[in-house]
Amino acid sequence: MATIIRRVAAAMERIAPLRLAEKWDNVGVLIESPITRPNANQVLLTIDITTGVCDEALSTPTAAIVTYHPTLFRPLASLTLANPLQTSLLRCAAAGVSIFSPHTSLDSAKNGVNDWLASAFGSQGTTAPIEQKVNEEPGVGIGRLVTLNTPLPLASIIPLIKSHLGLQYVQVAQASANSISSIAICAGSGGSVFKDVKADLYWTGEMSHHEVLSAVASGTSVILCGHSNTERGYLTQLKPRLLQELASDNAEALDVVISEKDRDPLVVA
Repeated sequence: MATIIRRVAAAMERIAPLRLAEKWDNVGVLIESPITRPNANQVLLTIDITTGVCDEALSTPTAAIVTYHPTLFRPLASLTLANPLQTSLLRCAAAGVSIFSPHTSLDSAKNGVNDWLASAFGSQGTTAPIEQKVNEEPGVGIGRLVTLNTPLPLASIIPLIKSHLGLQYVQVAQASANSISSIAICAGSGGSVFKDVKADLYWTGEMSHHEVLSAVASGTSVILCGHSNTERGYLTQLKPRLLQELASDNAEALDVVISEKDRDPLVVA
């Protein structure tokens, strides 16, 4: 019988195949605990594994965590309690909680994070990847480019984005042109994805100061929402899909819950 983390990995593969991840990324099963946690039948969804999220997992019947951002990204020389993140990983493994990360595979997948961001504009335009993945079906690829049927002023787009992400404030850098016909979208950090992309608006979580200056000088406005704020809302879309996929394997029923402790570390004060 497959372990819970292997069932989660198989279900996530049907939602966002790991082959779609970028070459530099670290995705898939990151920690596979050798311990079976008694009476654990829950999968916890989060953007990041923080100390608070770890405490939440260990105080609930969680058997596996699906964390959008990889908790292990670069090779480690050691795992010790001196590092708070490593402490959380060791606590999870010792308690029987395994960890999976989809990251950029979920960005490129159809109906993934970037498609969810593009849905903020509903039927007002067409959507295509900024870079279509080779040998994949149309619509699978890096970032999204929304082409609006009718141009909108920037002032009309800002509230659409705020509403979609549930934010009160966003950062805006307005170029000289106010009419927006095309919107380049990238969850998280979009600076490298937007390089050489011609659009009236760049919408992402974060870009460097000089990337924003360059965009505005080239006639492209920019909206920044905070890195994880462009990702967290998608968890409400992932939950029912993962529940459905887990139910299809005819094994023990599992619940999927969204972390209550996961949040962007930055707030507007």
